[in-house]
Amino acid sequence: MVSVEINGSKRLLVISAAGHVSKEEVKQTAEQVRNALQDVAPGLRALTDFRGLESMRPSAASYIAEIMDALAEKQVASVIRIIPNRGKDIALNILSQFHYARELPITTVETLVEALDRLTEQNAGLAERN
Repeated sequence: MVSVEINGSKRLLVISAAGHVSKEEVKQTAEQVRNALQDVAPGLRALTDFRGLESMRPSAASYIAEIMDALAEKQVASVIRIIPNRGKDIALNILSQFHYARELPITTVETLVEALDRLTEQNAGLAERN
């Protein structure tokens, strides 16, 4: 299962994956992400939560790349990934090198608490600039 949520006021897109995720589910997620981003101004942040992910089909990589491309087109400001088991990275680091700008801040953490801490730090940074 994969879910996509967007919080416009917090400028945050959350993609969560749990269980055994199929290529078709990731394909549907790519479409959901494109639709969710249509009316969003550039500069949102992305949080991917893979705490419940057990497996993902390798054939889903092309759709993960599509999601990354959609985020890059919207000039994503940062990406935070929750991956408790680094062995379940599913090639995100490699794909990121080809689909995101080199200067894009990408952080991988093991827990939701760490991810929320990073988001809080980012919010504080935004508040200081405004």
